[in-house]
Amino acid sequence: MKAQPETARHAAGEAIGVFYDPRQNAAHAAELQRSHSLREEMASLLQRAEAWGRAASGADRNDRSTAETEPEE
Repeated sequence: MKAQPETARHAAGEAIGVFYDPRQNAAHAAELQRSHSLREEMASLLQRAEAWGRAASGADRNDRSTAETEPEE
């Protein structure tokens, strides 16, 4: 993900400060905002997946412990 902007910066022959300054490079600023938004969405989805996994794991443990304590008929 970082390689693409750096490749574009080298191709444009611009200094780091100019290329990454959103006031001087509006096209790249939009790409940075998109990248940041996607990164936030990915982090949110990973947190949801972790919470879902913990809940499923906890429910699975409860099912096993309940089955072990129930008397057989």
